[in-house]
Amino acid sequence: MQVTEEGNSLVVLDIPLLFETGLQKDVDAVAVVSAPAEIQRQRVLARPGMTVEKFEAILDRQVPDEEKRQRADFIIDTSTSLEETDAQVQKLISLLREKGGEMLAAKKFKKFQV
Repeated sequence: MQVTEEGNSLVVLDIPLLFETGLQKDVDAVAVVSAPAEIQRQRVLARPGMTVEKFEAILDRQVPDEEKRQRADFIIDTSTSLEETDAQVQKLISLLREKGGEMLAAKKFKKFQV
């Protein structure tokens, strides 16, 4: 994977099956968005056309949430309000813009709950 545009200090890729496809090896860091299972279930089942069977089939194809959290460099807790989630995202963007280069150079990404 190569970014060809110049002048970008940060590039974000939204890859739903990142770990399942092995693409995590092609990125510098991974942020996972996560909510407790019941909240995730409620949100997904509220989507038009979604059924319990479809939801369970989706889960069967995915790495379990706990494993994603363990493998991630950064975790964004989406069990909160949209405003609180946005604040976490903005905090992570600021951190990566300010210290991302030195963190990457030193390979010092730690598990970071945003």
